[in-house]
Amino acid sequence: MMQEGFICCVPEIQYFGASALHTKISRYWGDIPAEQYDTLKTQLFSQIARFASGSKIVLTRLCVALASLALNMMPEAWPGAVSEMVRMFQEEGGEVDGRARCLALLELLTVLPEEFQTSRLPQYRKGQVRGALGREWTAVYPLLQQLLRQPDSPPLVKARVLKCLSSWVLLDVPLNESEGLVEASFTALADPELFDTAVEAIVNTISQPDSQRYVNTLLKLVPQVLQLQEQLRDAVQNGDMETSHGICRIAVSLGENHSRALLEQVEHWQSFLALVNMIMFCTGIPGHYPVNETTSSLTLTFWYTLQDDIMSFEAEKQAVYLQVYRPVYFQLVDVLLHKAQFPTDEEYASWSSDEKEQFRIYRVDISDTLMYVYEMLGAELLSNLYDKLGRLLTNTEPTTTWQHTEALLYGFQSIAETIDVNYSDVIPGLIGLIPRININNVQLADTVMFTIGALAEWLADHPVMLSSVLPLVLQALGNPDLSVSSVSTLKKICRECKYDLPPYANNIVAVSQEVLIKQIHKTSQCMWLMQALGFLLSALPVEEILRNLHSLITPYIQQLEKLAGETPNPSNKLAIIHILGLLSNLFTTLDITKQEEESGENAPPIKSVPPQTGPNPVVVVLQQVFALIQTVLSKWLNDSQVVEAVCAIFEKSVKTLLHDFAPMVSQLSEMLGQMYSTIPQASALDLTRQMVHIFASETNHFPPIKALFELVTSVTLTIFQQGPRDHPDIVDSFMQLQAQALKRKPDLFLSESLDVKAVFHCGVLSLKFPEGPTVKSTCFFFTELIAHCADVPPVGQVLQEDGKLLLLAVLEAIGGQSSRSLMDQFAEVLFCLNKHCFALLTVWLKEALRSPGFPSSRVSDEQKDTFSQQVLRERVNKRRVKDIVKEFTLVCRGLHGTEYAADY
Repeated sequence: MMQEGFICCVPEIQYFGASALHTKISRYWGDIPAEQYDTLKTQLFSQIARFASGSKIVLTRLCVALASLALNMMPEAWPGAVSEMVRMFQEEGGEVDGRARCLALLELLTVLPEEFQTSRLPQYRKGQVRGALGREWTAVYPLLQQLLRQPDSPPLVKARVLKCLSSWVLLDVPLNESEGLVEASFTALADPELFDTAVEAIVNTISQPDSQRYVNTLLKLVPQVLQLQEQLRDAVQNGDMETSHGICRIAVSLGENHSRALLEQVEHWQSFLALVNMIMFCTGIPGHYPVNETTSSLTLTFWYTLQDDIMSFEAEKQAVYLQVYRPVYFQLVDVLLHKAQFPTDEEYASWSSDEKEQFRIYRVDISDTLMYVYEMLGAELLSNLYDKLGRLLTNTEPTTTWQHTEALLYGFQSIAETIDVNYSDVIPGLIGLIPRININNVQLADTVMFTIGALAEWLADHPVMLSSVLPLVLQALGNPDLSVSSVSTLKKICRECKYDLPPYANNIVAVSQEVLIKQIHKTSQCMWLMQALGFLLSALPVEEILRNLHSLITPYIQQLEKLAGETPNPSNKLAIIHILGLLSNLFTTLDITKQEEESGENAPPIKSVPPQTGPNPVVVVLQQVFALIQTVLSKWLNDSQVVEAVCAIFEKSVKTLLHDFAPMVSQLSEMLGQMYSTIPQASALDLTRQMVHIFASETNHFPPIKALFELVTSVTLTIFQQGPRDHPDIVDSFMQLQAQALKRKPDLFLSESLDVKAVFHCGVLSLKFPEGPTVKSTCFFFTELIAHCADVPPVGQVLQEDGKLLLLAVLEAIGGQSSRSLMDQFAEVLFCLNKHCFALLTVWLKEALRSPGFPSSRVSDEQKDTFSQQVLRERVNKRRVKDIVKEFTLVCRGLHGTEYAADY
């Protein structure tokens, strides 16, 4: 017999056998004959009884197998399954003692809802089985109630009961039907052995979405939660983090999940307010997160929820609630700012890097909460913070620590970063207070910087205050510890206040040059600094821009000349890339073309800037360094990173300058052509695409753009002949370039020098690449190409002759050759063929789908005919074609109707 062999094995083999049985039942239920159901059920009951005193892991797997059997048989083939389970295990007899049988039954009852949650039952069956399980709760509840309240029940049994309750409430058991068990769970919190399991049971029960319907039961729970306050305070006093954490979870789950329902019980407002104050205690729990406590972070979402619920009431009702809860939220702000305070320098130095990072994230969460709370408290919150900061900074007693000051500033920063504070009457006072702060600490200095940065937009409207804060920012630039905060703040000021900065420009440039030469900042901050200077220079007259550019860039040009003369090696490569990066970032933001629009539309008359004449300063500089860049390229053409850095300078300049870049189109096109002909790189194609996008439609620039486009196309076609698989990045960029050309200037495809047929065949080949981005770009190319089949004769001709090859490649992909995530893109190609080449597509589809086993051996001729008819019917609704393709690809892959399809 299976039973004897099974019981004699070692536990590992028994576990494997039980798992295999579960897999068979859960995944291959259709293979089990119906006449074997009862035998299998009887054998599983028997094995579970045998293992009740045996290996726990084997018992659990057997219970899971029986649970899966029950779920597949319910409700028709095994009505009252749970009642039968309870009855079977409650019967006396056999060799197994009552306690072991009880634990085995609890294990089975616990895994049953868990197995339901992960089961592969079809959706319609899930609804039936959920309903049947819900009705079985009446058989489970009395058993759990009895075991939990029985004085002589061992702690292990009680713990299993609580775990079983946690499992069943996931089935949305009505809260009023588990009320007695929840009450008993609260009693169990007094037992340290049961505490954790009781917390889970209570939290899971309270958190069920359906439980908010049972307001009377919820109201009974509030006093039970409030009774935990003494236990909570004792735990905090004794440093028992686990207990305080658990009680806090219970209070928050009740408040967070049911705040609206409890708020609406007006006659019970005092008990709910007491619950809110209990959660406030949890928010302000003593100690520093995450070293001395980990509880306060759990409460933050509750304050969002409560505020949303209060603010969602109609005006009159809302006013009543605000009277009660505005003072609570002002108290919350004080608590949060206290929790956001840094520990002492000595204590902070002892924290691990992971603890510091967790604290940083925690402060960000507090910042987000403060920003949200501002929506309720409004300008009064800023006034409140300002008064506190004012008192702190004018207090002559030495009791004030930098942590208090930093936390208050952090509060200001949190709000000013995202809320428009332009109309606040306290910001001038705050700006006036900032210079009075005794900055003797890095964290405080950082927050001062970030606060100034958050007020950059306000400073743009009140430029007279710039003189108060700019010296602080420039001073901080020289401190490597303040690198991120000082540079990002300067960048914000230069971006927002650039028309008010000319009087300070020389000073800003001089300080920036100094810190750049001293290499105080890391690479990314150097790049930000260059962007800041680009914004700053944009507002100056051209002569001053050129003068500043000369002094700013000359040291780097000299360094680059020196590096260009050296033999390539890893260290000078990094230096070259760094210098090219600095130039790229400077040219990204140096944009004089916006001066006239901005000064004309938004800026007051005092900020107006005279129209600029002559060539753009960026173009002047690029022309001066062009020969040097060519020299660098000649030595580093084999290095994709250097080539990328060179292309980035021109790409960012083209994007910023747009048509002002015109004087350089011819020489850059020539250089790009030479670069790409020598060693093809994707970055050169991307830059070519930018050039095509901006200049291909301009008559003056069409000849050099056309020549460059034809050259890079010809070189890339050669790569395809030699084998493109090693260059997916080039193929991706090439397809994007071709699509851009068709979009901006289809005339490029009329040239006799362009082999349209070869480009088409390269596209068909690219559709079969495994790289998703490459395939997406290729599909985009084909949607653009097909759209021009009528107005560009070479395109129409190649589609007429070889369009069927494209269709075959698309069908192969849909049939399973490409990732399912790309089906929308292939559907778009199919839609375009249907829209622009309907007659041809009708013939091609018929011929292609006639082949046996194509595009998949899993689809029948009937399914192929249906797919073909559905596609040909949809010439307007692209969304519908995407749905048709998704459906067909699932059939082709044998996934239709499976759990994988449900997520698709």
